[in-house]
Amino acid sequence: MSALKDIIRADVRAMTAYQVADLPEDFIKLDAMESPYHPFSSSPELLAQWQSSLAAAPIHLYPNPATSGLQQALRKAFRIPDAAQIVLGNGSDELIQLLTMLVAKPDAVMLTVEPSFVMYKHNAVAYGLDYVGIPLNDDFSLNLPAVLQAVEKHRPALVFLAYPNNPTGVSFRREEVMAVVRAAPGIVVVDEAYGPFSRDSFLNEAGHIENLVVVRTVSKIGFAGIRIGYASGSPVIMNELAKIVPPYNMNQLSLLTAKFAMEHADLIEANTAKLKSELGRMFSELSGVSRLKAFPSDANFITIRVPDAQLLFDTLKQNKILIKKLHGMHPLLDQCVRITVGTPEQNDAVLAVIRQLYGN
Repeated sequence: MSALKDIIRADVRAMTAYQVADLPEDFIKLDAMESPYHPFSSSPELLAQWQSSLAAAPIHLYPNPATSGLQQALRKAFRIPDAAQIVLGNGSDELIQLLTMLVAKPDAVMLTVEPSFVMYKHNAVAYGLDYVGIPLNDDFSLNLPAVLQAVEKHRPALVFLAYPNNPTGVSFRREEVMAVVRAAPGIVVVDEAYGPFSRDSFLNEAGHIENLVVVRTVSKIGFAGIRIGYASGSPVIMNELAKIVPPYNMNQLSLLTAKFAMEHADLIEANTAKLKSELGRMFSELSGVSRLKAFPSDANFITIRVPDAQLLFDTLKQNKILIKKLHGMHPLLDQCVRITVGTPEQNDAVLAVIRQLYGN
């Protein structure tokens, strides 16, 4: 085995695999920004239609994402400009990986901010890009002068900006993101995984700005299990990206489900509206607890700083509630945890534990 290890890249051997948390039975799962609502459960008629369509799906045949009709359904549901081309991925994770592969040449640089989505750096290492991470300000806002200085110095082939950011939930100012897009010599990916919860989007610019790619996913709006992401951008980038997308990279059931969902976008929007309302209520309640700091969020989660992140994590786990402990991931996340917004009952359970620990 040692001889086999020697032929594997040293930088890969030094990496750590992404860990998916185990979910014990009967736990409330608020650690991964999933929706607490099955998207069709509120409509027995739609649920039956969806199940019937799945039963008739041609699972004996390879899927053809290009002719699935999903691109057109996404374009209509989210008003993606005609000027933008759309590339589908097996979740936005695959698109992030493929965009990194697209520019992976010797001495190519990926630039992003920190803390942000861990898979940006993971992919930079995996594909041999030089990685540059620029720390955010203490309030998790964008340090624009530092980012622009780094863009000028390193001339990155690829820039990732999560909008709003994960794991902080904070949205950067639109004009700041545009300043980075204008300054960057390479591709700027605006990752809008949480776009449906945000007050702003760059989708309306997709296809109109040559170096801009907007990446989105259906995971956060109730479909994390089907792994569908989509990238929108100018033909000069998207035509090249399409060349490295694996054939049959998605399955018949996921394509069918996503298209069905887009045809009933009003139901999805209603679930999203409920979560946005709960986000506001949770932020207000958490902001009223003097011993913790809740950071404003435009996503479906809230990041808070507490006196002891491990104590809160362990206490919630003892109460069968799973959240994400961020402490230790980056200095700016000192004593922070991230809580996904759940149903009102789930959120009340979280608040009860927090009040028991920290009072009002």
